[in-house]
Amino acid sequence: MATGLHTPHTASPASQDEDPLLWLRLIRSRRVGATTFHRLLAEHGDVASALAALPDIAAAAGVENYALCPLEVVRHEMALGRAAQARLLLWGQPNYPSALMDLPDAPPVLWAQGRVELLTQPMVAMVGARNASSLGLRMARRLSESLGAAGMVIVSGLARGIDAEAHQAALATGTVAVQAGGVDVVYPLENAALAAEIASKGCRISEQPMATAPQVRHFPQRNRIVSGLARAVVVVEAAARSGSLITAKTALDQGREVLAVPGHPFDARAAGCNLLLRDGATLIRSAQDVLEAVGLAGSFAKPAAALPPLNPAAKRAAPRNSAPRAADPAPALPDLPGPVPPRRALADVASVHSLILARLGPSPLAEDQLIRDLAMPPATLAPALITLELEGRIERQSGGLLSRLDPT
Repeated sequence: MATGLHTPHTASPASQDEDPLLWLRLIRSRRVGATTFHRLLAEHGDVASALAALPDIAAAAGVENYALCPLEVVRHEMALGRAAQARLLLWGQPNYPSALMDLPDAPPVLWAQGRVELLTQPMVAMVGARNASSLGLRMARRLSESLGAAGMVIVSGLARGIDAEAHQAALATGTVAVQAGGVDVVYPLENAALAAEIASKGCRISEQPMATAPQVRHFPQRNRIVSGLARAVVVVEAAARSGSLITAKTALDQGREVLAVPGHPFDARAAGCNLLLRDGATLIRSAQDVLEAVGLAGSFAKPAAALPPLNPAAKRAAPRNSAPRAADPAPALPDLPGPVPPRRALADVASVHSLILARLGPSPLAEDQLIRDLAMPPATLAPALITLELEGRIERQSGGLLSRLDPT
């Protein structure tokens, strides 16, 4: 609804004495999105005047029986926010992220849990596949750790896979999770423990009303905030058609840098990254490449830690039974149970096979690393690998390296 409205962002941002109820009432009113909110504010000068004018604007646009969002609704939302220990950030106030200020569709309000001061620090977004490979997860972890050590805050979308790995690795140095639903609604549920840690050590934000379950339409809206907060978006793994590529496109529209980690041409999880690189994205090998791309190389007291080469052949020099390193904690996957009835045993075997295939790709991976990634006893893993090899689904190479074979 844009009848009679002018170009956004000529209005004054929120002052410290603004009534948050009025801001919530305007943005929660029917047919008022972020862009329309800013146009109304630009046209009428303040939120109270925009609210007063909105019914007439709606009528002129042919919307019958238009009603503003009831005060009871926004008061209930404020109560839910207080119960969740969340803060309401208004566009333009000192604690609102300055990186979002110039976006034409900047969220007028944000709910935030945790360390809101992180929103004022330089950020890099990290996004990628939900069904990430072992190499992809390790790359995300190393990039997050090194960029965090260099002073960057890692922002992502709290999805499974690359997002979750990036958040986990940056908990000690600073991470921001942008949620598709309400800030008090964790999705997916498997990330509930991680979300609680981020609320304590990092920051969780959302533009959606409290208690809102995420819908499909909310995810592109969330992605524009992820990219808008960041100086650059790093895509670690992504299919040719994925939400990560939508985030990359949004980043380009917002004038942010788009960076991508290359992957094996035969791995569908790398197809999106390789497309981005073909179309001009910056190739990323290490955190130093990211810092150089955003013009911050050497500007922090702590240098970015060097990342190991992605060439799997480098693993051949490592001892076959070397112990896991402290920097490479295994994901919290439970060990498989002991003796089970035959029918359940078959299900467990299929589950083990699925876990192995999900972590392997065309790029070879050391068997020792697979054991660490899956936190699985070697006695359980070994027969599963033999079965998959006999079925022609994986290939064993010299030096203890494994790769997945896709059916032709």
